[in-house]
Amino acid sequence: MTDERWRRARTWTVAASLVALLGCAGGGEDTNQLDPDTLTRRQKDSILSTLPVPGAGAVGKALDAADAARARAERHDTIR
Repeated sequence: MTDERWRRARTWTVAASLVALLGCAGGGEDTNQLDPDTLTRRQKDSILSTLPVPGAGAVGKALDAADAARARAERHDTIR
């Protein structure tokens, strides 16, 4: 092999070794994967309804409709 080919092979070997070492260097526990999701579906939908994305307004309207239906059901439950 020529010197150029040896240098190129050595460069690739060093690069592959670094990638392997970085992949294994995770170290301790990753708490993000272990923590349960802390937001409820309702909270996520509420956040989504405020974002400037297509359909976000419809999510907000659906939440309002669900709130109105829940309030109506509570009123019917309290009728004596």
